[in-house]
Amino acid sequence: MATKKSAAPAKSSKPKMREVPKNPPSKPSKDLLVFPNPAPQRDYVIQFQVPEFTCHCPLTGQPDFAHFTIDMIADELCVELKSLKMYFWSYRNEGAFHEKVTNTILDDIVKATDPRFVRITAKWYVRGGIYTNVVVEHRKKGWAPLPKIDLPNFSMETGLLG
Repeated sequence: MATKKSAAPAKSSKPKMREVPKNPPSKPSKDLLVFPNPAPQRDYVIQFQVPEFTCHCPLTGQPDFAHFTIDMIADELCVELKSLKMYFWSYRNEGAFHEKVTNTILDDIVKATDPRFVRITAKWYVRGGIYTNVVVEHRKKGWAPLPKIDLPNFSMETGLLG
């Protein structure tokens, strides 16, 4: 007696793809959003590390990568982190010389926040056997840092004084 085999379900010829959302949760933007400084009565350093900055060379089109460090002493406003992330992401498909893009980022942060002080250090990865570091600063007119305080340095071996 012959057994009847059941028919296998028909396979779709197209692979199943994830649907693209109508409103992506994140997208690049040049808008730097701000919020009120929670402690405007004192100088304190806010440091942002951006280790995955990407743009491309305006002459060759080759990708350029950099690690940005932003040291900032806010005045009345601070930069909102997600907008800073989207701002840096907005450079991914732009051509820019190292010096130009570093100075433009400084100008945009100053325009958005009017900080007491900001220093941006851009460490560009090797290109043609040359590393490039670009350091730019802004200091609000009339602002001066408080004098540095040197604290005693105690040995950490024993944790005991004397």
